[in-house]
Amino acid sequence: MTIDEILQAGPVMPVVVIDDAAHAVPLARALVAGGIRAIEITLRTGAALDAIEAIARDVPEAIPGVGTAITAADVLAALDAGAKFIVSPGMTPALRDAAIGSGLPFLPGVATASELMAGMAAGLAAFKFFPAAQAGGIEGLKALGGPFPSVRFCPTGGVSAANAAAYLALPNVACVGGSWLAPRETIAAGEFAKIEGLAREASQLARA
Repeated sequence: MTIDEILQAGPVMPVVVIDDAAHAVPLARALVAGGIRAIEITLRTGAALDAIEAIARDVPEAIPGVGTAITAADVLAALDAGAKFIVSPGMTPALRDAAIGSGLPFLPGVATASELMAGMAAGLAAFKFFPAAQAGGIEGLKALGGPFPSVRFCPTGGVSAANAAAYLALPNVACVGGSWLAPRETIAAGEFAKIEGLAREASQLARA
């Protein structure tokens, strides 16, 4: 899959933190049942890579990606675990080279025009706008749309059920990232029916 295909898999990409890999498969099945396929699993816990591996093996309809990739070692670990794409909060030369070299679709974080131009120089055309709220939010994305009309974004950070539709109304927003679909405490409690309901609501959000 290309990064564009992944971003078009649903209007919302859940950003999830998994503390117990045993929750990974039921979580992914709940999200897919609700119409959400691309899932960013952050490397914030020791269970993350095992969770990605389990989803890649047991939930073929899902598109598991690794989030919070910061180093080249993170990229290699994600590749070994079966991740289908890589998301990072920013981009260093080492991370960029490892991610592009892996062959996996790469969604690096940018917050400024200079960071965006550096990514474009590397051949990238889709980015995570992060942290979205602090980097200018909807008005910031509108401003970037002028000089960079071909670039597509997945704004993440401060995006919620209350403002997701406003972000998705922008022509340069392919999807949004957010943690409200699968809150950490809801996953830990095994409330997967609730997550399916949240996913179903999110999947109905309209894009520009």
